Amino acid sequence: MEPRGWLPLLLQLGLMWPPWAQPEPQLRVFVVPHSHMDVGWLHTVQENMQAYVTNVYNSVVEALTLEKKRRFIAVEQEYFRLWWDGVASHWQKRKVHQLVAKGRLEFVLGGQVMHDEAVTHIDDQILQLTEGHGFLYETFGVRPQISWQVDPFGASSTTPTLFALAGFNAHVISRIDYDLKEAMQDNRQLQFVWRGSRSLSAEQEIFTHVLDQFSYSKVPRYEGFNWDGEAIFPGPSLDGKYPSMEIPVTEDSIPDFTHLLGKRVLHKASWFQTAHILWPWGCDRQFFNASLQFANMDIVMDYINSEASEFGFSVEYATLGDYFRAVHSDQVAWQVRDHRDFLPYSSDMHHAWTGFYASRSGLKALARRASSLLYAGESMFTRYVLLAPHPYLDPAWGLQQLQQLRWAVSEVQHHDAITGTHVPNVGDMFVEHLSTGMQGVHKLMASIIQDRSPAHSGKRGPEPGGHFAVVYNPLAWTVTTIITLTVDFPKVSITDESGLPVPAQAQRSKDMPSAYDLHVLTTIPGLSYRHYSIRPSRSSQEETGEPEPFVAKTTQFGGRLRRYGGQVGGSLVPVKNGCYIVFMDLDTNLMHSVWERQSNRKVYMTQQFMEYHANSDVWQGPISDNYVFTPSGTAEPAWEAVRMEIVEGPLVTEIRQYFYRLPTFTIYSRLARGPQGSDGALLCHHIEQEYQVGPLELNREAILRTSTSLNTGRVLYSDNNGYQMQRRPYRNYKNNTIARNYYPMVQSAFIQDRRSRLVLLSNQAHGVSSQRNGQVEVMLHRRLWNNDKWALNNDLTLNDSSVVHPVLWLLLGSRTLTSDLHQRSGLALQHQPVVMLREMNGEIAPRGSGSRQQEAVTLPPSVHLQILSIPGWKYSSNHTEHLQTLQKGHEAKADLRRVLLRLQHLYEVDQDPVLSRPVTVNLQSVLRGLGSVVSVEERSLTGTWDVSEMRRWTWSMRDPHGHRGSGTLPSPPPRGPEVTIYPKEIRTFFIHFQE
Repeated sequence: MEPRGWLPLLLQLGLMWPPWAQPEPQLRVFVVPHSHMDVGWLHTVQENMQAYVTNVYNSVVEALTLEKKRRFIAVEQEYFRLWWDGVASHWQKRKVHQLVAKGRLEFVLGGQVMHDEAVTHIDDQILQLTEGHGFLYETFGVRPQISWQVDPFGASSTTPTLFALAGFNAHVISRIDYDLKEAMQDNRQLQFVWRGSRSLSAEQEIFTHVLDQFSYSKVPRYEGFNWDGEAIFPGPSLDGKYPSMEIPVTEDSIPDFTHLLGKRVLHKASWFQTAHILWPWGCDRQFFNASLQFANMDIVMDYINSEASEFGFSVEYATLGDYFRAVHSDQVAWQVRDHRDFLPYSSDMHHAWTGFYASRSGLKALARRASSLLYAGESMFTRYVLLAPHPYLDPAWGLQQLQQLRWAVSEVQHHDAITGTHVPNVGDMFVEHLSTGMQGVHKLMASIIQDRSPAHSGKRGPEPGGHFAVVYNPLAWTVTTIITLTVDFPKVSITDESGLPVPAQAQRSKDMPSAYDLHVLTTIPGLSYRHYSIRPSRSSQEETGEPEPFVAKTTQFGGRLRRYGGQVGGSLVPVKNGCYIVFMDLDTNLMHSVWERQSNRKVYMTQQFMEYHANSDVWQGPISDNYVFTPSGTAEPAWEAVRMEIVEGPLVTEIRQYFYRLPTFTIYSRLARGPQGSDGALLCHHIEQEYQVGPLELNREAILRTSTSLNTGRVLYSDNNGYQMQRRPYRNYKNNTIARNYYPMVQSAFIQDRRSRLVLLSNQAHGVSSQRNGQVEVMLHRRLWNNDKWALNNDLTLNDSSVVHPVLWLLLGSRTLTSDLHQRSGLALQHQPVVMLREMNGEIAPRGSGSRQQEAVTLPPSVHLQILSIPGWKYSSNHTEHLQTLQKGHEAKADLRRVLLRLQHLYEVDQDPVLSRPVTVNLQSVLRGLGSVVSVEERSLTGTWDVSEMRRWTWSMRDPHGHRGSGTLPSPPPRGPEVTIYPKEIRTFFIHFQE
């Protein structure tokens, strides 16, 4: 499409209109002041607070107060909350309230952080948004309505869906493939309406703006308009002087500034369809001297506006809301984009940002473990508080423990945190915050258990050395699974809360040779407990009559060297459960094939560890680093020999493969046996694999490659944030083809042919790719070092010498079977029962303390309990009442009877003939075990809007195919306890329980 006709003329005439010309509609430039403040990257949160963040808010409040035309947008709520709670004076707080009320200080995005979009899970994205939005609404009565996702490394299609559900009117992104952005600029397609879900109705779409090639910085970083310079650490400067400060605006210098600004405006005008130009003014760590920034820019803008007719544009300070209201008023018919995402992201032909999918694998695992613990702790605490009385535990203390972990899990979703793109001491900060938060929630859960079911001493208590185990199922379905306890002795007696013996299996621990792993088969209703007593068995089974756990039998197989050819498959060992037979090849000690019993199909399948080698010298070509993946060639085997042993028992059979070289790699594959029928379906239909990887050699990127006989055509499917799947066909590129065919796998990926599908499920993020027909490879770990001067100066290298232990579940079967089990199995892996152990010390577990005294919370199999928590917010659900309370300055109390409930339909509209149907749930009935439901209010995603009052903007669209989404209209707010949930819907409620 041709640019506007007057643009070439303006260029020729030095930006001035000729006196005889009839001008086109004048351009209107919206200058949006902002500071990009990473919540941990090169410096810790506290270091940033000291060096510049505090001064950003101090000086911005002062500068906006001095001049009414000035504006500013605030983004990351973690920093703002630290300033608000720990620094801001009463005068500053009063001024902020006034600036927010007048729209001069605008909160955009509003989450605790600007979250990454590639390797974060949807639950954690929602959590960090909910945390930030709850604070803003409680403090100011405002709800952010524009996003600002300008620095994450690629854009997921989950995000626009979430922002639409949160009540946003526009969505801003920036980092998309360089060649795609260039094409979109040339064709003026940087703005469009994005329908992030193929199952949800068109009402969940959102207007999306892709920042042009100048991104969120005003111009190339140090080219003008940066009068406060660069922040210094530990800072701030005592004399007010900072590196790279721009020369002040004077009578002599103003032509240079206006010419530069005009030139940039001209470029931008050619890339967009309206006469409204968005100019983000700011960059990383800026506006710590806002008065100096505004004082200089005021002069530039006043000069341009005094000659606006000659320049052809006017300039004004603006918020994002100001800009998008102007664009919306033009009623342009916008192009519609479907549910495809913008992943992976390449900044140029040599730099594919796909390495961070696996950087700092240990932190990725810790972040998800913390998230899962928080999920369990929230529902356990909610159940405890609602089923009063609670004389031994202060609910305020319990909320404090949960809040600490909410904050830590939110923080690590930042786009330089869970991505592994930070310096080591910042990583230590994330680990410390997560670990401290997890300790607090563990303490809370232990206190709840002690309060609810205290053991008591008996006159003839059991012999010392025994344990009580309390097992909690945080999912709202009945779960049949195998839990594993570590004990010091193989001969034990294990009984449930009724004193009945429990099926169990003991085997030597793979981690501690002097200890034993005790596998216990358990079935636990939704949001319920099971209680077990484990005692050492001092007498023989014949004497006591009590069954002992079966002690598993171990068979050793000799080492096998890696073969470069020759016979394989000549001698196979079968390992079975009710759903699979896994054949191990004794010629190689590698997996040979898997027979899936239900479809009666054998799929050839072998696995091996391989490594990509990376260049470490920037003068010798492109390098791999924390962000980018640039292999020197194809992957090479990372082992020379394999030793195998099989540990067989009635509940679990474990195949242990030890891959030898430096380093050592290990695969522990487990097949479980459980009850027949639907109860044991999830347990039976997966092969659990735990890996031990590392420490790696330097400049190695370790993968697990699974090669199968499936005819997949090199088409991979991987998930967006555990929410929906994306089709990923293999693409050939001129450069960096291997890396550009890597994608994030947050929770699942699969390959398939017409008859069978192989699903990989993960409890942490990895990179995943299909480089050959029938292959899928997962990047598990990376260790890199290079001589890039900037990286070395900032200590931003990936010399990660850790040993990691990721886990995958493999599901093999027909498309119908795997579609049925895929989502629920992923949640079963992510949210396994929480096991709490303590020593008996002569106590006796009270009889009948288990599930018979509880009423389970059970949802239909296609609906997931995304959250059940007591947020502890102080605001009224009635918006008018809340604003009146704020105006009066009254301090409300936390409402402990208001429960945040979020339900998610797991299936796409056409995924399964039964499970894809809409589901009606009676909340009063489902939640009966928690108390008597008084009222049900439907809320926006983060809880701050009553959905009946939420009015999002509608946008005109060009839709040549008439596609309005596959789903139905959004569900109406409930008039009673019954709600109907449609495919892929996420619905949020406040449930009020009777005292």
